Order: sequence, then structure tokens, then C-alpha cells
Amino acid sequence: MNWKLFVARRIYSSREGKKEVSKPAVRIAMAGIAIGLAVMIVSVAVVLGFKHQVRDKVVGLGSDIILSGIDASQLYQMAPVEGNDSLMHVLEQVPGVKHAQRFSSKPGMIMTADNFQGMVLKGVGQEYDLKYLTEHLVEGTLPAFTDSVASNQTLISRSIADKLGVKVGDKLYTYFIEDGVRARRLTVSGIYQTNLSNYDDYFLVTDIYTLGRLNNWKSDQVSGLELEVTDYNQLEAVTDRVRALINDRTDAYGSTYCARSVEEVYPQIFAWLNLLDTNVWVILILMTGVAGFTMISGLLIIILERTNMIGVLKALGADNASIRRIFLLFSVFLIGKGMLWGNIIGVGLCLIQYFFAPFKLDPVTYYVNTVPVELNIGYYLLLNLATLLVAVGMLIGPSFLVSRIHPARSIRFE
Repeated sequence: MNWKLFVARRIYSSREGKKEVSKPAVRIAMAGIAIGLAVMIVSVAVVLGFKHQVRDKVVGLGSDIILSGIDASQLYQMAPVEGNDSLMHVLEQVPGVKHAQRFSSKPGMIMTADNFQGMVLKGVGQEYDLKYLTEHLVEGTLPAFTDSVASNQTLISRSIADKLGVKVGDKLYTYFIEDGVRARRLTVSGIYQTNLSNYDDYFLVTDIYTLGRLNNWKSDQVSGLELEVTDYNQLEAVTDRVRALINDRTDAYGSTYCARSVEEVYPQIFAWLNLLDTNVWVILILMTGVAGFTMISGLLIIILERTNMIGVLKALGADNASIRRIFLLFSVFLIGKGMLWGNIIGVGLCLIQYFFAPFKLDPVTYYVNTVPVELNIGYYLLLNLATLLVAVGMLIGPSFLVSRIHPARSIRFE
């Protein structure tokens, strides 16, 4: 057996001397490691969960890439572009593009007997991916989304329904002002809730045929196309491929296409999400520092307490490097035990929040109802490995205190 490892284990497993000074120091050091690692695990899990949930909400509402006219005056009042089946087929052949779907939009107003509300009516075709709307449907059913007949039905948000006091089955009178006033009566077929105020406060969803009639467009004209990518991490590369294919291309009606990623359409939301990474790094650095310094103080106390043993080992021929390794191995035992408790606490808190969600959030401010968590195995293992390496690395310098201890004086040390 490696004698340095044997001595380190004996120091770690020693139970003699109930009043040893090192015992509280060891407990504090292990507690520092455990608390620091637990906080880091929870912080990373919460930030990852929050970023992905908010991102998925934004992408679910507007897809990954939006293809529209280059002369669009604003996001919700776009100049029409040609959006036929052949164009969608071409776009779906672009490497990285998973699905293409058409949409049209038009701002207007809802009026009831005693209230009114500004809104944006969004029309979608029969190829529209209904997964996101289905997941966030809280009442009723989805309208029939077709491009050949008006359904006269609409999906509204919980926010708008509460403001106007309407429910499923009620009639809504919508008005659109453009070269006169045009009105449409729509039946509320369902109510959705995403908790994303940028969408919930304004959007009604209906069939794309109704929007085409309201805008006086040709049957193949739409506000734009939404593209879903296979891998979100490749969003920028896929956007560049779509731009290379479609940008500056003119359709049959003289409109010029322009492609934008969802991060370019909603820069304020994604800039806010990116700021969360800075917060995580601050927490990681602080917790690593706290854990490291508690281990340093504990190691110094243990070395001073074991001065007599160090002197005996030196008298028997052990060199400074060997004795330093003994105390570093001993520290690894302590760090490992602290990390074990840190993982139990950190992962336990994440699992409790994931399954029972005891910690709530205000969806108006944070876009989600509860604190989201996401345990990424790659980040989880990296946190553990980095904690071990940094903690041991911070102890290398203090371990050189061993070389300052002289055998003749230390053997007499009590």
C-alpha cells in the first residue's frame, strides 16, 4: 500500500482526542464545500431552466427564423410577400431547417359594450405546428386553421379575456382601420396563456384566410413565413444559409424577402437572458472562493495540530514533498465528503422544485409561474470536477507550511 495514502487515511479516520482543535475546523471546511457546491448546482440549474423556458416561449410564439418583406414598417404590420407551397418546399430543403409555416398579421381593436382593447390578429395556415398552442390552451378548443375558408373563430389569451370579461363561446367584434373601417365578428373558441406579456396582451389567433381577406391580398400573399430549426445551437448558421438563399430575392409581386432570427426580432429579451450568465459566473466565483478559503484555514489548523507527527515523519526520512502529499490526500477526503453532501443538497433541492414546485414566481415579471430548474448532466459533472480541482489547487500553496517545520523542535512540540 502507498504509505502516504495510508497515513492520510489514518489522519482522516482518527477518532482519538475528543477535544482536538481540528474537528470543528474540519466540519467548517466540509460545510463550506457542501454549501458552495449546492449553491452552484442550484444556481446553474435555475438559470438554465429559466433561459430555456423563456426562450422556448418566445420561439414557440414566433419560431426560430422569420422570413418577411424587407420593407416591413413594423413587426405586426408587414408588407405582403409571396408564400406559396414551392417556396416552403425550397426553404425546408435548407440544411438545418425542420419546418416552414405561413402567417399573416394585422393590428386592430376589440370593442365590447363597456370596454375596448388594442390587439394584433394573427392568421396561420393548416400547416401550422399546433404543439405550442395546444400546450398552453387552458379553455376551449383551437380554431380550424385553413387557407381556403373563414372559420370566424379565434383563440384569445387569458389576459385579454379577463380584461374584456369574455369567455369561450362569446362573440368578439373586431375593427381594423386602413382606408376606412372594416369589422369582423369572431367567436371565441379557446383561451390560451403563455405568461409572456408581449404576446398575451395583444395576440388573437385565427385562420390565415380571414387575414388575407382583411388585408385585400392575393391568395398566395402572406405577412411572412416562420422557420423552425433542427438544432437551436445552430440558429445563426442556419439563418445565414436562409439569407444566402432568399435575401434580396424578389417575388412575383415585387416584394423583397428578408430573413431575421428570433434573437434579432426580440433583442431585448435575449439580451436580458444573456445577462443571467454574468450573474451565474459571479455566484460560481464567490462560492468557489468561500469553499476554497474554508479548506485553506482547515488545512493550516490541521498541519499545526500535527506538527509532532510531521517531525517524526521527517526524522524517519520522509521529505517535504511526501508529507505535503499526505495532507493534500487528506484534504481530498474532506473535499470528497463535502462534495457528496453538496450534491445531495443541491440535486435534492432541484428535484423537489422540479416535481413539487414550492417556489413560485410572478409571471407578469418573470414570464413563468414557478422557479424553473434544468439539470444538465454535462454542466453538473463539470461543476463537480472544477470544484475538486480548484479546491485542491488552492491548498497547494498552504501545504508548503510543512517545509517550515523542523524535526528537532517539532518532536518536542506538545
